[in-house]
Amino acid sequence: MTAGFPIQPVARFAGKSELVKRPKEFACFSYDADHKFHLGAQSLKWYYTPDLNVDLSKGFETFIKHDDSVDEHLDSLLTTIANYEQKTLKPIDAHIVTWRGMMTKIMAAPFDDDGFEMNATLYRGCIFIEENHAYKQASRANERPWNGPIPQEVMQYWGYKFETLSTLPRPWGQTSRDFIESRPDHVVNNKEQYCSVVRTGIGKTILCIGGEVDAIWDDKPRTQGDPINWVELKTSAVIQNDRQANNFERKLMKFWIQSFLLGVPKIIVGFRTQDGLLVETREFRTMEIPLMVKQNGRPKWDGDTCVNFASGFLEWLRQTITDEGVWRIKRRPRSAEIEVFKVEEVGHGDIITDEFMNWRIKLELRQAQPPAEDKGTEE
Repeated sequence: MTAGFPIQPVARFAGKSELVKRPKEFACFSYDADHKFHLGAQSLKWYYTPDLNVDLSKGFETFIKHDDSVDEHLDSLLTTIANYEQKTLKPIDAHIVTWRGMMTKIMAAPFDDDGFEMNATLYRGCIFIEENHAYKQASRANERPWNGPIPQEVMQYWGYKFETLSTLPRPWGQTSRDFIESRPDHVVNNKEQYCSVVRTGIGKTILCIGGEVDAIWDDKPRTQGDPINWVELKTSAVIQNDRQANNFERKLMKFWIQSFLLGVPKIIVGFRTQDGLLVETREFRTMEIPLMVKQNGRPKWDGDTCVNFASGFLEWLRQTITDEGVWRIKRRPRSAEIEVFKVEEVGHGDIITDEFMNWRIKLELRQAQPPAEDKGTEE
């Protein structure tokens, strides 16, 4: 049996935004230069203004590219959550656990025609959601052949090159001038990542979201959960006409959603020419973007509508996925609804690791034990 959540008419999600809880980081993890997992912040980067008039294609032939054809599921996120719970000795209080990328697709659905597929499972009262890797691979294989003047792989590289030009592996005061000035010549490696794990809420749904963060502006606060001055780095073509302005406004929606979900306050966009020359950087404050778009006259999207849609969908999803098994969350390209149906009657597929389930069993047994009696001192 398939249940459906209608996207249209979008107008029913208009109006004042539902309550949103500020994202608070409670844990983090890193992938090193070989994409090996580590608990902690070892791959954290610091923002430092990049040089301009740099060819973003430079170094493409030495690009160390992560192979994302391997399905990594939620493994790293679950390991990080379990490590946190081993310190608190209680399970996180979330209705949904997922990657930021999945929530971005959901929040963008009212104004985006792209299709998507996700796998979900209910475990101990919480829904865990991952991307359906097979769908992602099939979508890539079915893409139209690229016939632009610059290979698509090179254009995809430009974003990673901009990150390398704009970041340092340690604060500015601890970095040599030679390192800073030689960044245009550094080998680009997108295997290395810092990932933030946050607790947030949209409407009546509490979420635990994991996602990559590009850089930090200054340093992490000493108190866990305090706002962090993260920086999201993006590239876009120089705006020279109305069509390009409209395209950029559409891109701003996903820029905003991605940063909004993790509590990233600042987005720095590197504007480049058609052949990939970095010519300008502009800073956008995440919370100001929806109003900026709205003031343009004919907005292509509305931030409050995105939030209200996500709130309604997540609440409906929690009422739909009410027992175990593996469920599919599917939106066909340009479809006016999101479908949810079961694909495996029992179990949790590969969404939840055995290690995580074993940890949760141990945690429940520990919580079920009566507290040790304090017999005091006999006289």
